[in-house]
Amino acid sequence: MSVIEVRGLKKSFGNFEVLRGIDLAVETGERIVIIGGSGCGKSVFLRSLELLEIPNAGQIFVDGEELTAPDVNIDKIRRKLGMVWQKFNLFTHMNVMENLTVAPIKLLGMSKDDAHEKAMNLLAQVGLTSKADAYPEFLSGGQQQRIAICRSLMMNPKVILFDEPTSALDPTMVGEVLAVIRMLAKQDLTMIIVTHEMNFAREVATRILFFADGEIYEQGTPAEIFDAPKRPKTIAFIHKQKYFSYEISERHFDLPAMQGGIQTFAEKYGLSARRTNRLQLCCEELIYEMIEHACTGENVVDISLDVTYAEVDNSVAIAFTCAGKPYNPLDKDFDAEVDEENLGTMILHNLSKNYSHEYSGGVNKINFSLT
Repeated sequence: MSVIEVRGLKKSFGNFEVLRGIDLAVETGERIVIIGGSGCGKSVFLRSLELLEIPNAGQIFVDGEELTAPDVNIDKIRRKLGMVWQKFNLFTHMNVMENLTVAPIKLLGMSKDDAHEKAMNLLAQVGLTSKADAYPEFLSGGQQQRIAICRSLMMNPKVILFDEPTSALDPTMVGEVLAVIRMLAKQDLTMIIVTHEMNFAREVATRILFFADGEIYEQGTPAEIFDAPKRPKTIAFIHKQKYFSYEISERHFDLPAMQGGIQTFAEKYGLSARRTNRLQLCCEELIYEMIEHACTGENVVDISLDVTYAEVDNSVAIAFTCAGKPYNPLDKDFDAEVDEENLGTMILHNLSKNYSHEYSGGVNKINFSLT
């Protein structure tokens, strides 16, 4: 039996549908990390698991009990879920020990001595026993978040939910919180984590969920998602891809406008002047090669240029389509002496790598990377 099971979960805010029918089963000991762009529904999904956001449709089961059933004891089921928030949410009028022990004493009936002993054991695990009597205002953000994690563990939850646990922290404090979560992962605790820390996600997760378009767009092991993503939006997100596109519909197109667009795109993402010049030169030569040899109309042409810049490895790729006759601009013998007729293709040859050409359905498709 799954420790958490979600069936057809939907959530809308007005006319905006954030979750469009999420199905998920979480097994005991799994460490599921949810990634995706801002506004894709990651945090809404996590909050829905505790009914902090009320779904418009769907069912949620926790340890076999339906949280979304009518007349259910919601608070009783919620106790099986620990929640670690972005902003810590410690009680400011209580010291650390009181923050840790108040809930297990009042809700679980734990004795004060047992709660104190357990709290000290957890504080020892996160290196904060000296802060037992301190108040939150005297703790750093990283220390407060470590205390918040301990507070969740005090309730012996079946699953711990982490909603971007490092997003409110100074970069210098992120590492200390991630180290605690890594420690918990080694204890085979069941966790669902929303995070933007990709290296951490790769290290700690047993399964990655990529959210997009209000759904689990793609999922798999860390190796499958980070090293071999299959779907376009996952690929773009993982490789941090940025795009420039340009359409050409006539032979006498506006070359300065295209080159200006490439220049703006390159400057925005920090491409060097040398690479920018190479990119502009490559695109120009490729377009004129195809207009001269592949296009059949007197004036009207059908050409699409797509430039992709991947921040993750600083690579630039060009995808080019041109309707017309089959023509491969690099299908030439470059051992011959260069003349004006093949100067453009020689430039393309020298500036491109991983080159491919395909002709199907009356369209030339060319893909290559910039050297």
